[in-house]
Amino acid sequence: MESPAPFMPVPTPACLADGRLTPDREFKLRQAVVREAVSWVGTPYVQLGDVKGPSGALDCSMLLVRTFVDAGVLSPFDPRPYPPNWHMHHSDERYLAWMQAVAVEVPTPKAGDVVIFRFGMCFSDGGVLIDGQRVVHALAQHGFCDVTDLREAFLEFERVPGAGKTRRAWAPRPKRFFDVFAGVRRWVVEQAEG
Repeated sequence: MESPAPFMPVPTPACLADGRLTPDREFKLRQAVVREAVSWVGTPYVQLGDVKGPSGALDCSMLLVRTFVDAGVLSPFDPRPYPPNWHMHHSDERYLAWMQAVAVEVPTPKAGDVVIFRFGMCFSDGGVLIDGQRVVHALAQHGFCDVTDLREAFLEFERVPGAGKTRRAWAPRPKRFFDVFAGVRRWVVEQAEG
């Protein structure tokens, strides 16, 4: 996995048995990813945090890191420090570029995949899918890590800048789905090709 920029570390897979990822192993790891993500529910939202529990701290980036590392999918790494409010002042797609380096975008997500949303000027929030409709993520707006329905208005729609207070002031919020396990398989192929 090639890093999209020097400030964005891209981890190596930790889940390969005999240099490959079998369907049975992927199934078990997806279950482990969902369990690990859910274990963070209730942790207060604090930018750059990664301490689990009601007295802990967590943001959406570190939820993804800790979930996939602690479930044994990716080798340990730490992307911090990163600018926590980048999305409010810049349109460079740092979060999206990192997801594209680690995972493969998919049209139909499964449990254990990642969903990312655009907030502010670029994609800046991510979470782990429990199933086709629910996501575990740490949102500043909620104040803690929680399970949210993808159809929640806050995740489904965004205000259109300059549109006023009419019905046309809202548009579908852009979201994209990524499969980290497909990223692992891509990494295996890239290593074999040398």
